[in-house]
Amino acid sequence: MTVARHERLRRGGVTALEICAVAGLYYGSAKLGLFQQLVRGQVTPLWPPTGVALAALLLRGPRIWPGIALGAFLVNVSLGPSIPAVLAIVAGNTLAPVASYMLLRRTGFRSEMDRLRDALALIFLGAFTGMLISATAGSGTLVLAGVLSADEFWPTWSVWWTGDAMGVLVVAPVLLVLRSAHWPRNVRPSRWVEGLLLLAAVVCVGFLEIHSTPLLFLGFPVLIWAAFRFQLAGAAPCALAVSTFAIIAAAHGSGPFAGHDLLTNMITLQAFNGSASLTALLLGAAVSERNQTHKEIERACAQLADMVTEIAAGRRRPTLRDGEGEGEGEKEKKGGRTPRPA
Repeated sequence: MTVARHERLRRGGVTALEICAVAGLYYGSAKLGLFQQLVRGQVTPLWPPTGVALAALLLRGPRIWPGIALGAFLVNVSLGPSIPAVLAIVAGNTLAPVASYMLLRRTGFRSEMDRLRDALALIFLGAFTGMLISATAGSGTLVLAGVLSADEFWPTWSVWWTGDAMGVLVVAPVLLVLRSAHWPRNVRPSRWVEGLLLLAAVVCVGFLEIHSTPLLFLGFPVLIWAAFRFQLAGAAPCALAVSTFAIIAAAHGSGPFAGHDLLTNMITLQAFNGSASLTALLLGAAVSERNQTHKEIERACAQLADMVTEIAAGRRRPTLRDGEGEGEGEKEKKGGRTPRPA
């Protein structure tokens, strides 16, 4: 009885630590996201906490949802406008990732994201569908509280929804990759050189994105390179870096974001970020699935080659279906007839 009690206390302590860690990560990532706020100091084009919350639920289970609520409360309590409004926004920010988690689990989502169906589920269920809750609850609360007018509901809703969705598409895959990250062994030197070249290419593309010349499209060849050669482990961080540089360019009004109003810049930015994340996720998952299929085919061919070798050496007889390989006499014996003498 004492052992069971200690075990329950230990599990409770671990869960409490996990909840505090999730709350801290949520709060810290929110502060980073608020650097690029666009509407009333709390609506941003990329909201990293949604990716943190969904990744935490996928990796540690639904028991850590209080950490999401606590982190959302700590972030929004200083933004206002009132305690009831803050609680409503916190409820939406908590229910959205929980709903996304439940939808993904219903589809058999695997956090390794080594199948194309996993990438599609994260995009359409985890990001686009689940984040409808937080955008609707948050924008509606601001309108009901009198902070926004009714005419501002849909513009605010669109920024809120796309920002939360981008947080899932850009941040969550990186955290899921970090969970299984390990130091590679027996890697050829050429592989290390290619990884360093990819890193240098991402940095160069980032500087070109924030330059006055509109060269956002140069990020896509880098994303394709990362997805084909390093799968999701390379594509997800590259998508995060490329999207971050694009957000910085939009905030400073440089490159393709120069000389346009807020709405035009938001459409351009979210279209680019969405295209970049979709390219990275879909290509990375498709290449991983192809590689797995190739390995399974190689394994099956190796097994068949071993069987052929054993049969040729006389150590094994092939397994035949009923009636195959039998002589005429054996068939007649099975039928109850004696073969006629020659």
